[in-house]
Amino acid sequence: MTHPSPLANILPDLLRQLGLAGNVAGWRAVSEWPAVAGARIARHTRAVAFRDGTLHVEVEGSAWMHELGFLKRELVRNLNRHLGADVVRDVRFTPAGPRPTDGSGGRLR
Repeated sequence: MTHPSPLANILPDLLRQLGLAGNVAGWRAVSEWPAVAGARIARHTRAVAFRDGTLHVEVEGSAWMHELGFLKRELVRNLNRHLGADVVRDVRFTPAGPRPTDGSGGRLR
């Protein structure tokens, strides 16, 4: 009698066959942004989406947007190294919209 294969063994091949492996890795970039960006940057940013090779990140204030523009290449390189594949081609920074007060002093988390 054959035993069914664990889902963890089947899922990576299935995602590749369906052409979804890159999107899954891209959404990992969203969830793992704080670890890759570092605590200082993560306090002022929040990754919100991944589309067509671009990670979309909300940024607290224009000064941070300006500074992160200079770090973009390094962030893309670090993201892809962290993910183990060249999935992220660009990072797009946009101003963060108003957010409800959560006791964090207005900082993004």
